Amino acid sequence: MTDVSNPLLQPSALPFGLPDYRAIRAEHYLPAFRAAFDEQLREVSRITMVRSMPTFENTIEALEHSGELLERVSHAFYTVSSADATPEIQAVDEQLAPLMAAHHDAITLDGALYWRVQQVHARLDELDLNAEQRYLVERHHREMTHAGAALDDEAKARLTLLNQQLSSLSNTFERNLLNDTNDLAVLFESAEELAGLGAGELSAAARAAAERGLDGYLVSLPLFTGHPYLAQLQNRESRRRIMEASRSRASRGNTNDNRPVLIEIARLRAERAALLGYSSHAAYVSADETAGTPEAVERMLRDLAAPSARNARAEREALQEIVDETEPERFPVEAHDWAYLTEKVRAARYDIDTAALRPWFEAERVLHDGVFFAATRLYGVTFAERTDLVAYHPGARVFEVRNEDGTELGLYVLDLYTRDTKRGGAWMNPIVSQSRLRGTRPVVVNNLNVPRPAEGEPTLLTLDEVTTLFHEFGHALHGLFADVTYPHFAGTNVFRDFVEFPSQVNEMWILWPEVLDNYARHHLTDEPLDAAIVERLRSAQTFDQGHATSEYLAAAWLDQAWHRLGPDDAVPDDVAAFEASALADIGLDDPAVPTRYSSPYFAHVFSGGYSAGYYSYIWSEVLDADTVDWFRENGGLTRENGDRFRQRLLGVGGSRNPLEAYRDFRGRDAEISPLLKRRGLTP
Repeated sequence: MTDVSNPLLQPSALPFGLPDYRAIRAEHYLPAFRAAFDEQLREVSRITMVRSMPTFENTIEALEHSGELLERVSHAFYTVSSADATPEIQAVDEQLAPLMAAHHDAITLDGALYWRVQQVHARLDELDLNAEQRYLVERHHREMTHAGAALDDEAKARLTLLNQQLSSLSNTFERNLLNDTNDLAVLFESAEELAGLGAGELSAAARAAAERGLDGYLVSLPLFTGHPYLAQLQNRESRRRIMEASRSRASRGNTNDNRPVLIEIARLRAERAALLGYSSHAAYVSADETAGTPEAVERMLRDLAAPSARNARAEREALQEIVDETEPERFPVEAHDWAYLTEKVRAARYDIDTAALRPWFEAERVLHDGVFFAATRLYGVTFAERTDLVAYHPGARVFEVRNEDGTELGLYVLDLYTRDTKRGGAWMNPIVSQSRLRGTRPVVVNNLNVPRPAEGEPTLLTLDEVTTLFHEFGHALHGLFADVTYPHFAGTNVFRDFVEFPSQVNEMWILWPEVLDNYARHHLTDEPLDAAIVERLRSAQTFDQGHATSEYLAAAWLDQAWHRLGPDDAVPDDVAAFEASALADIGLDDPAVPTRYSSPYFAHVFSGGYSAGYYSYIWSEVLDADTVDWFRENGGLTRENGDRFRQRLLGVGGSRNPLEAYRDFRGRDAEISPLLKRRGLTP
């Protein structure tokens, strides 16, 4: 019997199925998950107990109908657990992790279900299926086989245990990182120590300190190594303190130390890969991505590493010249100096002070007159804030999205500001996925971690934060424009090394003239950003790319190094030494250019979904850079171009092989030359 007192156990009455978060409490989640697990197991049991021969309808489509309650509860919960992880939510997450893993395995490894999927797959050419249905059969068969459905019972039992252990360890990794990141926020006693920051940034730091009952200025840490403030802080000791805090996260020997956690994750992933018939976790992951093999990934990373390191060395020499010529006391350029000195070189070479641009990037204007404006011009969609709809946190805002003809499309939720209960970084996730089969329309969320200024003061973004907002909104469009029958394919349910492609493409509109002219206005005077500055920004797009590419490639290489370990390889017990050896191997061991994520705070791969897949950002960027060239060649920001991109790429979600979808859009495979040019990697 359904518990009517639990708001998660019946469909929401709110528009688009937005969960009624006002009624949902932490204690509702676990009972709702247990009920959802039981319901889906009953649904799958009904499939496997059918006496007639397996068909697309009684097996594959029935499987797509199953689990609707679980998806609804999962999306509602994981939205909150990542963006507002209170102690009560963390406690639920810890209990839930092994339960979710066990339930997933109970279905994916179900022998009777797999037999039925196999039978449909074997008769695929005999069935009268459309393209989406045919691909759905292929994907279910491939994914179940890849997950271990063909193993014997003993191997399945071991696999299930490994999956549960890994799920719990990943949850521990994320909790440790959140706690240690909060603990390591850097407290400064005086504004003088933060000389170089603007009034809004000082206000945000003062507010962060006050919210913890502290005097002074508290600088919270982002997910990546370093900090945006390092580009502005004049006090070298202040820069050093922030960088040191950032790089020490989850590796200090306290209760939040992630080193033993990640070592065990690497060991168990290697064992699981061997059980599934693969030489390493990297081989297992890449086998079901567009890359195909870890060797293909390695070739790309090595090909890019050498020119990137070369460019970074040249950039460091230029920074050292600045120090030698302008600093009263000479010092060798270190990691915490790089961003600050880079701004000096940028100012000297291009006459650009990026910190001084913040008054032109007021958050509301960037959102409405930049992000939304570009989407309206390109796709015809419009956005209206729904203040009557309450999301999971008071800081999250809800917008209704409509097509050009006025028909409803979905909801977009924006959660802009940082807080102690939100994990670091920026991301998109669905709350409701689109599906014609289920009659659902999309509700998607963008999370950022912008410091909140004092009450009444404007939120002035950095250019990097503007880029992040456009990027994450590209993911949101991927979810909003989903136009598929089966939930398996909705929105961003695509190969991991393809998922970043639409979000990277959306960054192109940041400096597109008609978009930039519309949103980059001084928040006090409405003065547009000077055309000469804009031109210099465009000219400087390859500036510092040696550093940016090297730090990214270093992280991607570390991910591969951990996950190319085989079951017979000794998993190292010294994380720092392993990192140093791996980075030396690819020539990215410059101490002034640290990896974008060090292993103990590399959440993408040890608690997120990018294990052995962090390479996907630059893999997708090959498609992105090639697509940007296509837009430029075909008139740019036009409805015709937007409709083509929406219909042939964004709307199809995962219902087609992504490289086939790309060829349908572009007329050919992507070429790498636009990426090399963009990143300044051509000779």
